[in-house]
Parts: sequence; structure tokens; C-alpha cells
Amino acid sequence: MAEEQAEVAQEESLFEAPPLAEQERMVEAVLFASADPVSLTDLAARMPHGCEPKAALEQLQKRYEGRGVRVVRVGDNWAIRTAPDLGFLMQKETVETRKLSRAAIETLAIISYHQPCTRAEIEEIRGVSVSRGTLDQLVELEWIRFGRRRMSPGRPVTYVVTAQFLDHFGLESARDLPGVKELRAAGLLESRPMPGLDERDEDDDQDDLFEDES
Repeated sequence: MAEEQAEVAQEESLFEAPPLAEQERMVEAVLFASADPVSLTDLAARMPHGCEPKAALEQLQKRYEGRGVRVVRVGDNWAIRTAPDLGFLMQKETVETRKLSRAAIETLAIISYHQPCTRAEIEEIRGVSVSRGTLDQLVELEWIRFGRRRMSPGRPVTYVVTAQFLDHFGLESARDLPGVKELRAAGLLESRPMPGLDERDEDDDQDDLFEDES
């Protein structure tokens, strides 16, 4: 067994990794062709032995700075996306097939700002019950997923937002969500306090809107 491993290692060592510029082209091709963000592990599995996808990504990211598209990080993955300031050019290409209900929007907002949270916690913040259909719809859209179970009676499941949610709204992590003051300044939030937050909470740092999932 040891001899076979040595032979494989020797055989692999006979082939040098492609130049970094060529690795950069490979990474660009994979990201361009992929509809979903790609992980470093996936890139390494696709590329020849000895390649350094992280170094190639960093080079590619610099090359795309200031261009119409950018190499961006989405959670732990990477993707090529349109530059934010040029998003208006794509509006005519966008087809809205389904609108979220008010209940779904409120539920998604609560999960975004309070994750990980249970169904009971969502209902406590909203002040009304949450139908199974609302949560199923958000799971089907792949905007939320099941998180860790609470270490409490019944071991209730929690909900967290997904990488698809972050990608759709151009966020690197949930901590990049706008704060209460920013939402009000943009006219996206009424002057009354957000559900689950009192007036003193609005002056706290954005990080205080999130629980530690560990």
C-alpha cells in the first residue's frame, strides 16, 4: 500500500502546476460558467494537481476591479457578479415571477436580523402565528434553511438565511444587512420601532442584531 502511494506521489510530481496566469484563466472559466457560487474546494477539485485556486482568485479579483463585473465572495464561496452601480442596466432583463406575501417578507426579515431563531421566536416577534406554508415557501426559494436545534425542551429547529439569500441581495454575510437607521433613511421602514427591537436597540451596533450560532 505504501509503495502504491509513493508511486502515485512520484507520478503526480512529474507534472508541474500550470503558471498562475493559466490558473487564473481556469478559475475565471469555472466562475463564469457556474450559475451558483463556487467554493475553493470545488475549484481545487476541478483544477490540475498542484494548483492554488486561492492565489488565482486573488489575482482575478484584482484584475476585475473597476470593471463591469466583479469577483465577489458570497459566504465561503466565490462568484462573478455585475458591478452594483450597473445593476440598473439589468432591470429590463429581470422578470418577476412571484411576489412574496407580507407574512413571508416579515418572516424573512425577522430571520435575517435575529438568526438563528425558532418558529416560536418568529411568532413572538411578529405577534401572530406563522403558517407552515410561509416557512415552506422561503425554504423552497432557498432563502432560508434549517439551523441547529435549540438545547431546550422539544429541541426546536432554528432557521437561518442561506448563501442564495446573500447572493441575491449582494451581501457577503448577514452582518452586512442595513441597520435600522439606514432603512429609515432610505424610506424602507416606518418611524415606529421594528418588531422585536426597542428604541435603545436602534442605537446599538449592527452586530447586536445577531445571535451567535455556535
